[in-house]
Amino acid sequence: MQTAFTPEQLRDPGIARANQILRACVHCGFCTATCPTYQLLGDEADSPRGRIYLIKDMLETGRPADARTVKHIDRCLSCLACMTTCPSGVHYMHLVDHARLHIERTYRRPWPDRALRWLLARVIPHPARFRLALRAARWGRPFASLMPDARLRAMLAMAPAALPVASDSDRPQVFAAVGPCKLRVALLTGCAQKVLNPDINDATIRLLRRLGCEVVVARGAGCCGALTHHMGKEAEAHASASANIAAWMAEARGAGLDAVVINASGCGTTVKDYGHMFRDGPLAADAAAVSALALDITELLEKIGLPEGAAKGLRVAYHAACSLQHGQKVKAAPKDLLRRVGFTVVEPADSHLCCGSAGTYNLLQPELSGQLKARKLATLAATGPQVIATGNIGCMMQLGPGAGVPVLHTVELLDWATGGPQPRGLQLADMRP
Repeated sequence: MQTAFTPEQLRDPGIARANQILRACVHCGFCTATCPTYQLLGDEADSPRGRIYLIKDMLETGRPADARTVKHIDRCLSCLACMTTCPSGVHYMHLVDHARLHIERTYRRPWPDRALRWLLARVIPHPARFRLALRAARWGRPFASLMPDARLRAMLAMAPAALPVASDSDRPQVFAAVGPCKLRVALLTGCAQKVLNPDINDATIRLLRRLGCEVVVARGAGCCGALTHHMGKEAEAHASASANIAAWMAEARGAGLDAVVINASGCGTTVKDYGHMFRDGPLAADAAAVSALALDITELLEKIGLPEGAAKGLRVAYHAACSLQHGQKVKAAPKDLLRRVGFTVVEPADSHLCCGSAGTYNLLQPELSGQLKARKLATLAATGPQVIATGNIGCMMQLGPGAGVPVLHTVELLDWATGGPQPRGLQLADMRP
């Protein structure tokens, strides 16, 4: 694709990166075949290729974002299926993230949009605030149908009827390895996940300890910054990321770290991109070091090796989170690990398509998200599963209501199969053949 940025524009690192990405696009349209929103809407502007044209025009002219461009960029899930499909290596993720930053800086949204985005950015990344908000939402659930805005109704509908008890494993501490210590790793305990399902972190710590890992929950580490980053709120996202980089590098320079382990794949995609986010600043070297250490939990387990297990008699449908299969290119490891410990693993048709969760997408675009959820649940149900496994808390929250079977994190099943307790969400007696 030809571009016409001026030398002055190209002095901006963000524009220079956008120019590189745009020039890689050859207009082939392969991306339209795997784009969920294009499949739903059939509008070229709601395909990656169409959005690329909109972004190019907006950035080249230097004009403020307009309502039409914002509408189509907002509809993008950032599922990154287009990056998996693209034969030219177009790094759409960096391009659309820069477009969202430009929108945030130049476009004044209607006040209900501004208020909702402000609320999400200041609540979800902060566990104490998020817990309070979810408790308040329980009182509002009976009145959801009276809400004038579909997004408010979606927020109330997504709030769980009851919250699990917070886990002590979330506070900064070091968990000793069981037996000889083979690796020392830091665990990102996250923000929303520790409120919605602390069992995931507990299962991760138990499993890693049994496999000879010393697990560190570093002081000062918290939200990865993904949620605010994908809303174009650069200052908030960089503040969260900087805190994590400082916390993990303090551990790396102290007792040392062999890996930064992440069990929420949306967070993993962002942490692995810290090196790019801070490439032109004073944190560049430390950010790159953290990105190099970052591993999804299934990547680390593949390296360590899990013992083989006996057949569990459970048919597990594996739902591949977009941030894991497209963002991090981790595709085989979760399925291989589940099979190794004794589960029968099946995959739904069109496993490359998003379930509609996509961070806050199911709250900001509830209609499109609902259609994608219905499609994904139908393909999962067609496999006849007894359990659905996935590697991202957002997918779990999206698919859980209406799935008809338990939706668990992959690591919960792996922990159980190798000596840990039965997952709380699993009613084994109801699923035996």
